[in-house]
Amino acid sequence: MDLLLAGHAAGHGLRTAASLRRSHPFDKELQVAGLVHGLGRAEPTARALRPLLGERVARLVRLQAPGPGAPGPGAPADAGTPADAGADVEALRLAVDTGRGSGPEAGVLEDWRPVLELVAAGAYDRTG
Repeated sequence: MDLLLAGHAAGHGLRTAASLRRSHPFDKELQVAGLVHGLGRAEPTARALRPLLGERVARLVRLQAPGPGAPGPGAPADAGTPADAGADVEALRLAVDTGRGSGPEAGVLEDWRPVLELVAAGAYDRTG
């Protein structure tokens, strides 16, 4: 939580996560990826997040960032990525773009503590 509070893009992360909460209410890992995606450059951030929030959150953070060698829309993400990850990456990218503008109230960071704890513990079922 302290790292998120210190991040200068907390408002953007909150808006991104709130957008994903509305569009994908049962996918907590996707929501958390939206919350933390702006903490730093994609690769190092993903490496740091992997042991804390799991492989899927780290992969989503890594793949959502456009850049050289990043998969384009509709392209397979990478050889070790599940087939449905492309749709998740696209949903995250769309929410990132949506989160850049102003929108409905996104809440406060403390509201996300239980979700972060669930994802960190792996204690929920993504399929709802």
